[in-house]
Amino acid sequence: MAEPIIDTHVHIISPELRREAQHFIEKDDFLAQICSSPVHKFASVEDLLAEMERCRVQKAAVCSFPFSDEGICREVNDYLLEAARNYPGRFLPMVAVDPRQRWMEREIARCHDAGAAGVGELFPWGQQFDLAGNEASQLASYCCERGLPLLLHVNEPVGHEYAGKGTVSVKEAANFALGHPQLQIIYAHWGGGLLFYELMPELKQGLKHLFYDTAASPFLYRPAIYRVAREIGLLHKILLGTDYPLISPRRYLQELASSGLSPAEQKLVCSENARRLFPGFCT
Repeated sequence: MAEPIIDTHVHIISPELRREAQHFIEKDDFLAQICSSPVHKFASVEDLLAEMERCRVQKAAVCSFPFSDEGICREVNDYLLEAARNYPGRFLPMVAVDPRQRWMEREIARCHDAGAAGVGELFPWGQQFDLAGNEASQLASYCCERGLPLLLHVNEPVGHEYAGKGTVSVKEAANFALGHPQLQIIYAHWGGGLLFYELMPELKQGLKHLFYDTAASPFLYRPAIYRVAREIGLLHKILLGTDYPLISPRRYLQELASSGLSPAEQKLVCSENARRLFPGFCT
């Protein structure tokens, strides 16, 4: 594919924090669980840039990890914001916050004023905030006020187990999206299968503001899922998200090339949908 590629879901962390990661992770049960996975990796902005060059990725929405400590969240967010300043046009910083903490709104405002493009990736199950609760509602309100898309981790409730696999149901994810029609939402990992329920007319109508990313797709689904999304009529809402460094963009591009989608349809997934979601960052 000759067109520029936009990866809407990657993770990076500063080398300094990576050296101290074990100390901080031990204080956070959820991060300890996902970061202790045998497939978990850490990457720096330099690592990511090198991989982007190898795979012809033009831009990436960069996430870190949402610590519960305000100081550490500021540190990881500052690293993303600095990367965007140092490499203009390459990165879309996403804000890490803990919705249970009073400093959430302050940190979202600070980072948005400094150039953040969105909020996430946040983990409702792992961070222990209820999508039907006041914390999630306040989070949605803050994102709406500032026009920031919200990236949330949602995973499939069936299939094999893995570190960090949560218990948030498709029903909870659907109700949160239906309850916040003004909020642009990205559900990671194909929304845990929520996209299949958009075959229901009332859900397809009510979830027009919802996007799905492909993060970890090679571990979860056969490439035929792209054709299924086309059949449901959702290709305009599917975003290439790789979860790098978990998986290289190259593997997704290979799957897309063999998926049966036309070049124009692959372009939707690889860049055009992201341009529509992040118009100020993806011209």
